[in-house]
Amino acid sequence: MLQAIEEYKPQDATTNPSLILAAAKMAAYQHLVDQAIKYGIAKGGPEEEQVTNTMDKLFVSFGLEILKKIPGRVSTEVDARLSYDKDEMVSRALGLIALYEEAGIKKDRVLIKLSSTWEGIQAGRELEEKHGVHCNMTLLFSFAQAVACAEAKVTLISPFVGRIMDWYKENTAQKSYEAHEDPGVISVTKIYNHYKKYDYTTVVMGASFRNTGEVKALAGCDLLTISPGLLGELSKDHSTVTPMLTVQKAKACDLEKVHLDEKEFRWQHNEDRMAVEKLSDGIRKFAADAIKLETMIKEKMLNVKNGQ
Repeated sequence: MLQAIEEYKPQDATTNPSLILAAAKMAAYQHLVDQAIKYGIAKGGPEEEQVTNTMDKLFVSFGLEILKKIPGRVSTEVDARLSYDKDEMVSRALGLIALYEEAGIKKDRVLIKLSSTWEGIQAGRELEEKHGVHCNMTLLFSFAQAVACAEAKVTLISPFVGRIMDWYKENTAQKSYEAHEDPGVISVTKIYNHYKKYDYTTVVMGASFRNTGEVKALAGCDLLTISPGLLGELSKDHSTVTPMLTVQKAKACDLEKVHLDEKEFRWQHNEDRMAVEKLSDGIRKFAADAIKLETMIKEKMLNVKNGQ
């Protein structure tokens, strides 16, 4: 993870529970796991609380390592199991920010990643408005989610591209897509155009790419978060890249302005079967990896407490 950052020198970087789980298993990062466990035990309280504090400390520790290597911001994710609990998401987010600030990192270098449920989006609104905490709304698959995020005035959204295409390949007769007809590319293009046409300040950062064609089809998007593997492919690709998304094109498009209250959001999102299934699936997968990480931490914690 950190080697890839050194190699490709991105502006910003993002983490998620699955990436942290994978990294926590690597020998190179055991010192971060050990430090987090010592912190969790020292904070005291019941075992569950110690594990939660250890998890948050570990997520921030990885974030701090990344911030040493990039000029911009790191995204740190709130536990996906809180995706339907607005107040608890706000509380955990503020805890993460406090840990960064204790380490000397100002909150403007951190993006708090939240699931784009209605509750997550409203947690984002509260964090931005009341606490000046910048949010990155993830697991975003529907236009309704994007509209609600813009209206909540969150800093940034991460609309998914590849995972949308995955769903269409699995659930329709079409098994391959050219970049211009890729349903994930079409989704992010519509979101970008809507945001720019109506002057929303929320940044659009395309995410979850499956191939370089998708990346190039979204050239011109505010930001893109790209895996090290695809960055490697792109570094060998010397073809000319033309911006496909522009403010001028967005201003000229014929999208209607949309306002969504909670009832309308839930209805519109529910009308998009792909988005409903992928949001639920994404939350379940991140939650499963969080549980695996917790299990690993509990075992190590027990060893530390037993003096092993």
